[in-house]
Amino acid sequence: MMLRDLQVLTPEFMMAVGGMALLMLGVFAGEHSHRVLSRAAMVLLLITGVAVVVGQGVAAFGTALIVDEFARLIKLLVLGGAVLVLWMSEDFLERARIGRFEFPILVIFSVLGMMLMASAGDFLTLYLGLELQSLALYVLAAFDRDNVRSSEAGLKYFVLGALSSGMMLYGISLIYGFAGTTSFAGAAMSLEGGAASVGVIFGLVFLISGLAFKVSAVPFHMWTPDVYEGAPTPITAFFAASPKIAAMALFVRVMVEALPGAIDQWQQIIIFVSICSMVLGAFAAIGQNNIKRLMAYSSIANMGYVLVGLAAGTPEGVQGILIYLLIYLITNIGVFACILAMRRGDHQVETISDLSGLAQTRPGYAFVFAMLMFSLAGIPPLAGFFAKFYVFLAAVKAGLYPLAVIGVVASVVGAYYYLRIVKIIYFDEPAPVFEPKMGASLAAIVAASGIFTLFFILVASPLVNVAAAAAASLFP
Repeated sequence: MMLRDLQVLTPEFMMAVGGMALLMLGVFAGEHSHRVLSRAAMVLLLITGVAVVVGQGVAAFGTALIVDEFARLIKLLVLGGAVLVLWMSEDFLERARIGRFEFPILVIFSVLGMMLMASAGDFLTLYLGLELQSLALYVLAAFDRDNVRSSEAGLKYFVLGALSSGMMLYGISLIYGFAGTTSFAGAAMSLEGGAASVGVIFGLVFLISGLAFKVSAVPFHMWTPDVYEGAPTPITAFFAASPKIAAMALFVRVMVEALPGAIDQWQQIIIFVSICSMVLGAFAAIGQNNIKRLMAYSSIANMGYVLVGLAAGTPEGVQGILIYLLIYLITNIGVFACILAMRRGDHQVETISDLSGLAQTRPGYAFVFAMLMFSLAGIPPLAGFFAKFYVFLAAVKAGLYPLAVIGVVASVVGAYYYLRIVKIIYFDEPAPVFEPKMGASLAAIVAASGIFTLFFILVASPLVNVAAAAAASLFP
């Protein structure tokens, strides 16, 4: 039995052993091994992705870890996001003189935590994966040790993250006290056929509060703009991609598998958090001048849209979430690749006004940047339109008409600041030109994200089917 359990967790063991091996290699090779270790880490992530695809779809260690189609898809998205971030970060970290060998290793261990989160079938596994991810992310946020803003970002994220972990543990302890078990399946059985007790509802509120912090949903979003702005740009891209996907997957699994009997209670909380996130993300971004802070509020709004699918509480809602997360990952990685290309000499610029007249000096780059902004705004027939379409459709099918209407209105308001960037790129007087050489990795990522965004409709059907199969695995 133990051998079978270990075989099920082959991808996780590969990540753990590979990460420790790279750590030892980095210690002996020194600071100049960053590029070699980064590429070795990308190879490890890709090999792990293959192991995820060919692995067995069963539970391990009882039901503590679940390897179903949902977990596999989330793991592939997380691994893919990490590979893209490592690939596009090499040149930036070296030029910024913060290219230390610890960076890819911290990414590996945070991804290991995310993989455990995706397969969590027990509240203890949930907490183990979440903290393994968070410990690495705390260090990454403050990775630029000589930069005050980066150190401040790491400290804020650590303090608020510790607070959210405490709230989550308190909620888990209450649920355990009233359910008598820490397994998701056991908690679900204890809630069958009866109304949730007051203790379970209190535990549910604290648990959702902790999870909402991890996805930067309102009112637990306060760390997001400062961390996005203060952290080095590739690390900000990583924060915006893989951790959000893993945390949202954990959010979905806990609500659907552990607490289906309390859907009437948690659905109300999710609806409230979703509306607040969509509205605040739409309005607060309007006055931003730093593009990384704007993307922080965009991320808050996007998590609000994803929670619309969770509020539906149906297979269609989870399917919409998975489609949204895939499109969100590729679009955001493309946007941050474009932000990384905003460089004049050795100086990285981040203000939106620096994009003025970009279409006249770098037309191809400007076109892709504009397409990604249109996609985030939800303009058809780009990928972002379909992301919002599927979650709003799930809400309508679940009878949540006011939530869908508020989501559409918030999306229209949010389109203003995306279209403002397009206007600055195409119609304002040209600012000093950016460095003409983007770099092969950035150019490839920018081009690929632009192509995916523009032609998503051609590959939508198989991706929708994959998302539907993954969502169905959560609903027996």
